[in-house]
Amino acid sequence: MTSTTSATPLSPENLAVIGETVPVPGYDRSAVTPGIVHLGVGGFHRAHQAMYLDRLMNDGKALDWGIRGIGVLPHDARITEVLQAQGGLYTLVLKAPDGSREPRVVGSVLDVTLAPEDPDAAIEVMADERIRIVSLTVTEGGYNIHAVTGEFDAQAPDVVADLADGALPRTSFGLVTEALRRRRDRGVPAFTIMSCDNIQGNGHVAHQVFVGFATLKDPELGAWIDQHVTFPNSMVDRITPGTTDADRAEVRDAFGVEDGWPVVCEPFTQWVLEDRFVQGRPPYEDAGVQVVGDVEPYELMKLRLLNAGHQALCYLGHLAGYRLVHEVAQDPLFAEFLLAYMEREGTPTLAPVPGIDLDAYRHELITRFSNGEVRDTVARLCAESSDRIPKWLLPVVRHQLATGGEFHRAAAVVAAWARYAEGVDEHGQPIEVQDRLAAQLTAAARRQAEDPTAFIADRTLFGDLVDDERFVAEYTTTLASLHAKGTRATLRDVVAR
Repeated sequence: MTSTTSATPLSPENLAVIGETVPVPGYDRSAVTPGIVHLGVGGFHRAHQAMYLDRLMNDGKALDWGIRGIGVLPHDARITEVLQAQGGLYTLVLKAPDGSREPRVVGSVLDVTLAPEDPDAAIEVMADERIRIVSLTVTEGGYNIHAVTGEFDAQAPDVVADLADGALPRTSFGLVTEALRRRRDRGVPAFTIMSCDNIQGNGHVAHQVFVGFATLKDPELGAWIDQHVTFPNSMVDRITPGTTDADRAEVRDAFGVEDGWPVVCEPFTQWVLEDRFVQGRPPYEDAGVQVVGDVEPYELMKLRLLNAGHQALCYLGHLAGYRLVHEVAQDPLFAEFLLAYMEREGTPTLAPVPGIDLDAYRHELITRFSNGEVRDTVARLCAESSDRIPKWLLPVVRHQLATGGEFHRAAAVVAAWARYAEGVDEHGQPIEVQDRLAAQLTAAARRQAEDPTAFIADRTLFGDLVDDERFVAEYTTTLASLHAKGTRATLRDVVAR
């Protein structure tokens, strides 16, 4: 990297100047027309789906598949403002473990609309007949699915508000449903809804929630969407930490680009996508996407090894005093625990995965987690646990209980979450629990001294696990050890079993 004393603001007008030092779009962006609307234009979407499309465009393909973004939540205002000012452009920086950097300016995002500011404008973006795919990265919690029943929660306040007659939509369900209603009424064909979130069967879940919401709003419209909209499943993977001021400074100083919201990520990327699109799709396979008939083996592999593996590291790591993921993964004790979880508990729940060597995949995960250049935070992995643990880890526990397999490491992860949720680590430092259910989680966790099962008694999260004597015994033993011995001593005991 070279140091630069002055930086050029990122904008369409400045691409020629920036292109002297950083790769920029090699296609005429004025010739790109929209074909995709994406809800949730955060770091991951820009490191992943938008990047794949940019690859295609640089090869002269998919120029009629440009992305128009929609910010769904009020806190999307700042990133919307930045991307609007930059004409949708941003710098993507790949951070390799050896310290090298690979920057490029991505141009596949054309613009972004903030739905809370102008819902009608956001709806019309999707109602445009040129749009053939609406994709989503709205997080695991954005689908409004009850953690235990698996049903769409029609009683959520925002959903209730959107279902009211004459309501101006505020949820993704309301916005997309209204866009589809307008398309139907105008004789415009339906689009594909493509979920790119870390949920098992994300296409099936998207079908359930969008059709469910629409049916509650208008049964005839719900039936039309059920008949005309397709919902492909997908598995997405690329570690993408949140952008920091240090990242902005590095893009400015090392590459000479003044970018208000660059994206940094690891070099590894994977996308497995079911080929089910009602109005066609970009030739994703030409950009390295695995387009397949059945995504499930790949998604279960990722959810139960990578995503659940992150959970296996983050609570124990935070309690022990680590704040960066690579620090935890580079600790031999933690790495041994994680590898044993993946080999002995996560992998036995998986069917064979076509074309994947699972042993190599597990070890590659340890290497990826250990990449110190990415500087992914433990806090990011610990956030929104109530949406993650029930979807990623508890299915492993239930499978292993049902088949007589090992589950004590997964039980230890749940115990570490319960200990973490108390809000104070073992060094007496406060923990800020970032979770939509933070208040009730912390209240339950702080009752554990009197009632060791207080945390897992929440059946909305854990179902009937509190009734299983085998799980309760493993869980309470580890929780007691975390309080009495601390994290490292407890982990040594778990690893030694």
